[in-house]
Amino acid sequence: MARNYSYSVNFSEKAESLFRNGEFLGEGHNGVVFLLPNNLAIKIFKNKEVLKDESSILLKTKKSKYFPKIKEVGDFYIIREYVEGERLDKYLKHNKLTRELGENLYDLTREFIRLGFKRQDLRCKDIFVQKDMGLKIIDPKNNYHKTVRYPRHLMKGLSKAGVLDDFLLIVKEKDKRTYEYWEMKIRKYLLFHLK
Repeated sequence: MARNYSYSVNFSEKAESLFRNGEFLGEGHNGVVFLLPNNLAIKIFKNKEVLKDESSILLKTKKSKYFPKIKEVGDFYIIREYVEGERLDKYLKHNKLTRELGENLYDLTREFIRLGFKRQDLRCKDIFVQKDMGLKIIDPKNNYHKTVRYPRHLMKGLSKAGVLDDFLLIVKEKDKRTYEYWEMKIRKYLLFHLK
């Protein structure tokens, strides 16, 4: 939930010029986001450490199709590509989990391994479904520091949306060993955390 913090940022001339024509998109726990001209977005952070973590991840993942490209990093802001689409959690409220979308979610988890992430997890609200069923990630955090070996938050969100079993069947067809591990971990997690 947003908390209406005050922000004070020293922009570069280019960033200030873009910001003057920006449109407020929203505020979260770590900062505020504006849509800028030229299909860009600016995120202004409250905490410099969170900015460093997120910008570091985005710079390390710049060749991945799943992450927006950074255009500029300032002391308390990032300018990056704007991520269009619909948040996965909202998308699943009025759409089914298709085979294509389920396979894309599985492929996303494989990309995390390829990128060397220790945290192989993310929340549904940080995944945006594109018109072509592709996926884009916003707000990456702690991927190289915190260790989580299976997509716990993702599967918890899929469970809330009523599509976890459908997703796990897709995973089972692609990789039975991964399916067995994930299924055991998420069932145990849900049993103890969602009473």
